[in-house]
Amino acid sequence: MVEGYDAHIRHYQDEMAVKYLPAVKAMAYRLKERLPRSVEFDDLVSIGAEELIKLARRYDREQNDSFWGYAKSRVYGSMLDYLRSLDIVSRANRKLIKQIDEIISQYMDEYGVEPENAYIAEILQEDEQKIKDARRVAAIYNVMPLHDQLESNEKDAFSTIEQEELIEKIMDVLKTMSERDQMIIQMYYFEELTYKEISEILDITPSRISQVHKRVITKVRDSIG
Repeated sequence: MVEGYDAHIRHYQDEMAVKYLPAVKAMAYRLKERLPRSVEFDDLVSIGAEELIKLARRYDREQNDSFWGYAKSRVYGSMLDYLRSLDIVSRANRKLIKQIDEIISQYMDEYGVEPENAYIAEILQEDEQKIKDARRVAAIYNVMPLHDQLESNEKDAFSTIEQEELIEKIMDVLKTMSERDQMIIQMYYFEELTYKEISEILDITPSRISQVHKRVITKVRDSIG
């Protein structure tokens, strides 16, 4: 009897995981849109599906009546953990990424497109492959939660200032930016739209959206010190 009951529960858990696998794939797809080609879509799906199955195995309907509500943030977190394992942004990398972002921002203001790696390498007197690798790391870094991006000297920004104060600093930075730039941040962080979706709504390039996003992060980080 007990074995039959356990088999029934296991079957129900497996069905529940299969039911929400399309949601995991959709989540991986939206994340992949903002990542470099070196990160495989199938890897993100595999990581998310593995976490989904684990969560289904220990899900208790009596404690939470919505499985996806219970699992969604944990599945997404498993994908972010995987990305963190791919690239640890060192202080040297952060400095190089900041220099690259400044060059890209200036170039885009003048020409409306991002410069090639060779152009950036020549200005910074760096190897072109090093520039390419740094931009790949930056692309992964930029999909991380805000507190990851504000990390400084291996210390979490939230351990330095209260969350409420951080939000105030972000709002102060946004007030100095144009209405369109504020809309970009609103759509990206609060409405969770991708660069491509924002691009279609505001009729600007994903590259320009990326630059606005980086500019906000830099200004907030500088205000924190």
